[in-house]
Order: sequence, then structure tokens, then C-alpha cells
Amino acid sequence: MRILESDLRGKTVMSEEGLYLGILRNSLADDKTGELLSILVEPSEDIDPRLYHLDDVGHLVFAFDTIRSVKDVVIIGS
Repeated sequence: MRILESDLRGKTVMSEEGLYLGILRNSLADDKTGELLSILVEPSEDIDPRLYHLDDVGHLVFAFDTIRSVKDVVIIGS
């Protein structure tokens, strides 16, 4: 099953342990291949964003290959 990158935007992102991480806002792709490299998540107020890798504007950055499931929510693994 294929999922468009635009279909991911706005989805809730949770850890495998059930922790609400935030809302998926964007993704980063390789300019040459178009391969998705990472996703950018607007952090939830329930987490300490300092415990995660952040981009310049404060979004959580997760490697694309940490995505374990995409349904109603995006599940991120370690």
C-alpha cells in the first residue's frame, strides 16, 4: 500500500509505548532521489522536547525508517 507524503501531514504521532509525541507537520526528502529521510513533528505539550533531536524551529526530527505503522495515527519506534 502506498501512502502519499501529503496524507501524513496533520496526523497524530505516537511512540510504540503509547506516548503522544505531537502532530506530523512536514517531511524531509533527498533532492535527487525523492526518498523520504525524516519527518518533522510539532511536539506535544506533554513531552520534554529537549529529550529529542530538534530542527531549527523546534520540531522533533525522526528518521523515516522509524515509522512502524500508519493508520489513524503514525507510530514511531526506536
